[in-house]
Amino acid sequence: MNDMEFVMPSRLADPVCEPANPPRPLPRPRVLVADDDPGSCRFLCDGLASMGADAEACMDGQAALARATAESYDLLLLDCRMPGAGALQILQTLRDDVQARSADSIAVATSAELAPGDRQSLLDAGFSEVLLKPCGLSQLRQMLALMPMDERSASVLDDQAALNTTGDATTMHALRLLLRDELVLLSRELDTLSLDRDSFSDRLHRLRSSCGFCGASALSRQTMLLQQQLPRRGVGAPALTRFRRTLLATLQALG
Repeated sequence: MNDMEFVMPSRLADPVCEPANPPRPLPRPRVLVADDDPGSCRFLCDGLASMGADAEACMDGQAALARATAESYDLLLLDCRMPGAGALQILQTLRDDVQARSADSIAVATSAELAPGDRQSLLDAGFSEVLLKPCGLSQLRQMLALMPMDERSASVLDDQAALNTTGDATTMHALRLLLRDELVLLSRELDTLSLDRDSFSDRLHRLRSSCGFCGASALSRQTMLLQQQLPRRGVGAPALTRFRRTLLATLQALG
């Protein structure tokens, strides 16, 4: 044998295996920020962008109404006092227009000052929350949290909230089995039931209570939105679609 130095080959690196179906990133929520104050508008848009939202600024009420009518937004931040139209007028016009793309969007009223009773009046008019300016990023993050959870979210069911309400895992499990049966039935009856305003209202009332016991926070949120819309003009197709999607996601999470 020749006197040669034998060098062992180095260990090959393990190949990098890409998942066959990598998870798709969640879509960035679209937010319309309508505010005639440049400083407020800039802060709100930049803050929302830092949290992963696509924020679009508008500084005129009529222009904001036109955008929300023509385009679909996940969240509307509407200043109470703007040239052209304020938050209340914009929201009422959208809610009454079944063709408006953002007719069923989550809406938040923003204001630099509120008189006693203003907050409750705005909530009664259909706003999900009222944001007092100036605000911080933590308050702005709470506004984003008002949006319905995507069906791919892992937080369709909140176990801790359910345990806090029911007291123990056995009771929580039993109530979730009842909720699952209810959702199976509701998914079959939804189209017909939604045409009967009184019956649908009663069903939503019971469902919201069940969701609260079971920690079904996403479905509870969608149920509350339908309850707000039902007395005014019935349920629009976009709202019913979002409700059905969240219902099915909750049903899947319940197993």
